[in-house]
Amino acid sequence: VQLQASGGGLVQAGGSLSVSCAVSGRTFSRLVMGWFRQAPGKEREFVAAVTWNGGSTYFADSVKGRFTISRDNAKNTMYLQMNSVKPEDTAAYYCAATSPGYVGRFNYAGAYANWGQGTLVTVSS
Repeated sequence: VQLQASGGGLVQAGGSLSVSCAVSGRTFSRLVMGWFRQAPGKEREFVAAVTWNGGSTYFADSVKGRFTISRDNAKNTMYLQMNSVKPEDTAAYYCAATSPGYVGRFNYAGAYANWGQGTLVTVSS
């Protein structure tokens, strides 16, 4: 499984930005997918996750109500829509995938077996 994140960039505070993650392989529909972020000098933190069929989503408290996560299993792609962004959302955003059929917590890095490279999101004040 290979993951390719894209869509980062510069956005003004209060604006919106979408990032996406394309996944290779035939097991995408069996993977729980997640987004994490890491700001300079800080640890990587959980942002959001979506279950295999998109039926359930999970968010960090810091982004709840502002970010949405979705997936298109026909396109092997996951999305993160970021609205009402804040300067503190500035970070490298990483997409991640669990092993097929994973059951357990989704909000920690150890749950994910595969990672994409980061895409940088910068929010200007």
